[in-house]
Amino acid sequence: MLATVKKSRISASRGSFAIIASRYNARYVNAMVKAAQQQLKKAGAKTIRVIRVPGAFEIPAVAARLAKSTPAWSAIICLGVILRGQTSHAQQIADAVSASLARLQTRHALPVIHEVLLLESEAQAVVRCLDKKHNRGTEAAQTALEMARVMASLPTS
Repeated sequence: MLATVKKSRISASRGSFAIIASRYNARYVNAMVKAAQQQLKKAGAKTIRVIRVPGAFEIPAVAARLAKSTPAWSAIICLGVILRGQTSHAQQIADAVSASLARLQTRHALPVIHEVLLLESEAQAVVRCLDKKHNRGTEAAQTALEMARVMASLPTS
């Protein structure tokens, strides 16, 4: 069962956030981007940069570049929608993206929020991306804000 996205009052403390979003399945991804931007603006983010890539598979390359950039980002949000088809290609892409983002997050001790969704149908995409009660863009931004706060509270060395 899908949980409703809870309203969050987490402050961005003037943080800087990058959103890497796939252009593929734009109808759904654009809605997540919009929701994430609204949540970050509402929290007072100093910087919100949206970077578009062709598809989900290209997201980790941009995330890796951003993870090495200075000044450091408070968090990187990765948004995409992969719709499962008749072959294993979608699963292969989803697995590669997940593994890459996990490695990147631990290698750089940087919150990399993974909302590259592998879905079975467009009906699932509608619920998770276009419905305000379940929008995964809002949820991704809330997670980014919370992780930025947690990371800022930890010692650096």
